Amino acid sequence: MLDDFLNRHGWSDAVREPLAGDASTRRYTRLRKPAARAILMDSDATPVAPFLRVQQHLATIGLTAPRIFAVDEVAGLILLEDLGDDTFAALIQRGGDERALYEAATDLLVSLHRSPAPAWAETYSPAKMAAFLAPAWDHCVAPEDKGGCHRIETVLRDLLDHTWDDSAVLLHRDYHAENLIWLPGRGGDQRVGLLDFQDALAGHPAYDLASLLQDARRDVDPALEDAMIVRFCAATGRDPARFRAAYTLQALQRHTRILGIFAKLAVTRGKPGYLAMMPRVRAHMKRCLSHPIAEPLRAPIEDILLKPAYA
Repeated sequence: MLDDFLNRHGWSDAVREPLAGDASTRRYTRLRKPAARAILMDSDATPVAPFLRVQQHLATIGLTAPRIFAVDEVAGLILLEDLGDDTFAALIQRGGDERALYEAATDLLVSLHRSPAPAWAETYSPAKMAAFLAPAWDHCVAPEDKGGCHRIETVLRDLLDHTWDDSAVLLHRDYHAENLIWLPGRGGDQRVGLLDFQDALAGHPAYDLASLLQDARRDVDPALEDAMIVRFCAATGRDPARFRAAYTLQALQRHTRILGIFAKLAVTRGKPGYLAMMPRVRAHMKRCLSHPIAEPLRAPIEDILLKPAYA
């Protein structure tokens, strides 16, 4: 089926180069011909419709998502524009201008949030965010501590409700330096290429900024994080204190969920590399818990997720 797809769209003679995958079961292959390149995404039976509709929305509002060259929805195959290998993470590792890249990523979120969330985007509401903590309870909590999970969900949901912003925006939901491609030949926000956006939902404007600045995969200097929060608030006219409180809770929910996802990937998918990131995630959680807004969560989370045996 794959070979037939490539043959139908003129890529059967391309050199194939498998690329490193993400946390999903999707597979990516770079296709090279003498005068052209593309990326083949094989969704491994995962529906591709979410990816296609988010891609269309991002392109419609003038942001850079890979162009779609060909699709076979039944087979779960998409032929995509190849945006290259210059992820923000890779560029920074090679000595690139970290602050300039993070400014561009922050400014892109400002632009993204100017457009209303599309009608198809389900809301990542406080109740849904609390329910999405299940992977942490399943994979990171000792059996004798399971009773505390419901309390954390209830308290976090109430705090998220208290800081909720009615102007829900489209969330990328995995907005970090390895999913952003630098395209200096383009202008403005289009210099930032977006990857891995198929899980987009509508939610609080702080969520993607927290994902960017409290990255599970790399360290971001707290001074840079603070500067980008200031930049975002100035550009959007948000009250800094209220925004920082919401940012803290959005980050804490994300880190708690990620802790469970990483543990699950290590155990069920044979990907132990994710375990090496968990100390950083727990460190982020401890920072979040030091904010006054998170005080009601400090003891229960420390008791069941940040024990010395786990931290």
